Amino acid sequence: MGSERRTVTNADGRKLEVLTAGHPGGYPWLWVPGSPSAAADQPRLDDVATKLDLRMVTWSRPGYGGSSPRPLPAQGPRIVDDIPDIETILEALGIDEFVVVGWSGGGPRALACAAMLPDRCRAAATLAGIAPFDAEGLDWMAGMGPGNVADFTAALEGAEPYGAFKVTYFLPMTTASVDDVAAGLVALLTPSDDVALAGDLAPWLTEMMHRAGAQGVIGVRDDGLAIVAPWGFDVRSIPVPVAIWAGGRDATVPFAHGRWLAANVPGAVAHLFDEAGHITLLNDLEDVLQELLELK
Repeated sequence: MGSERRTVTNADGRKLEVLTAGHPGGYPWLWVPGSPSAAADQPRLDDVATKLDLRMVTWSRPGYGGSSPRPLPAQGPRIVDDIPDIETILEALGIDEFVVVGWSGGGPRALACAAMLPDRCRAAATLAGIAPFDAEGLDWMAGMGPGNVADFTAALEGAEPYGAFKVTYFLPMTTASVDDVAAGLVALLTPSDDVALAGDLAPWLTEMMHRAGAQGVIGVRDDGLAIVAPWGFDVRSIPVPVAIWAGGRDATVPFAHGRWLAANVPGAVAHLFDEAGHITLLNDLEDVLQELLELK
């Protein structure tokens, strides 16, 4: 049915860029993409939301797209810091309850909704979602592509060196062509992902990359810092239904992350596919949402 972009204002005066699509009167579905990302039109999201009578809501996290940066806390950013922004968006759009899907680095935000907003979040899913950096018994970087290992290793060095790392390795992608962005992602993708990327996803990921860098590296820097810091909540205390989707051929977020989440999120419904990759899981989005609507 088409998308609509708007700006809402947080209690501290920061602006949040919000994008809605699908059925305006449908059941609310929060979509949280990974890092880097920003609110970008994607007909596939609009189509699946319309088909399932859902109102899709997504947004640019602080420092991405048209959303104001969040001042860097002394202890560094945390995943749980996004919850007040999410509550602001819910109130502005008149949303009482919702389901949420987080892909890749968006997975921790979906889990944060399930942990911190259990009276409103009816069900959550992670697609190729990252596990906590301090997850007990998980060798967190094992199986990651070299680019991701270098990225998160830089994040562990702190805000200033990580920001400099992102200036070198992220900023060029924010003006790159669709072909160049696709080529830059090859090292993190599998052959099955390459097929998916050749369709409608490459232009969308490119637009997200461009919009994510609209304010430089501040958004992607804070995203990485939050991922390798304590998240601010315990996934083992989540009280609402959660589905974990993960692929055995994922070199961006290793399969072990999905297995760990499936074993540690209470009552999690596990969908662990040996042959799936990081991007191919997006092809299952309709099934993911149908399951959440049954679980809620």
